[in-house]
Amino acid sequence: MTWLFNPSGVDFALISDSEGTNLVRLARKAVEKYLHESVVVQPEKTADYKAGVFVTLNYLTRAKEEHLRGCIGFPLPEKKLYQSVIEAAIAAATEDPRFPPVDRQELESIIFEVSVLTPPEEVKGRPADYKKEIVIGRDGLILRWRYDSGLLLPQVPVEMKWDVDDYLANICYKAGAPPDAWRDPASKLYKFHAIVFKETEPKGKVVRLEL
Repeated sequence: MTWLFNPSGVDFALISDSEGTNLVRLARKAVEKYLHESVVVQPEKTADYKAGVFVTLNYLTRAKEEHLRGCIGFPLPEKKLYQSVIEAAIAAATEDPRFPPVDRQELESIIFEVSVLTPPEEVKGRPADYKKEIVIGRDGLILRWRYDSGLLLPQVPVEMKWDVDDYLANICYKAGAPPDAWRDPASKLYKFHAIVFKETEPKGKVVRLEL
């Protein structure tokens, strides 16, 4: 598969806060409907354009600490955004191999987060110069190496307090590769941007995250 930077005419910077709120509400509604009735919600076709998206679920403890509970998405703009949000939300709740499926009772303690992605752009030039092309808090990363691939959203290195060296090593780990696999000329490194909307608390106000 060839990944190209082509926003398909969509100016992602112009996604409004109200549209972001609708996307997060759609993600929650899709999971609630699926877990309670085993059916997929049929939304109004807002966000009727193609874009990559990831839905992240975080479990909020009584101590107000957030712990990852699921995260799945689609890096490429292959489907309409509203459709991708529904599918990614249900998959994050039920198919993330790192966690057991979310049950109904947990929904009251889960914070929903939606990241709308620009299409990946290959980082060009010599691997030795890649560090100059990556900005923490702006760029998400995808690494494709000879055996597999991995993706990290741009908010991850901010949350983990990584520098660029840490970020590059961890995108390799995510792809199941040695920490220096990004230096291999046979590997391909891509970057992308994301607009992130998140509930401040379960079923709470939705805000745009400033990374």
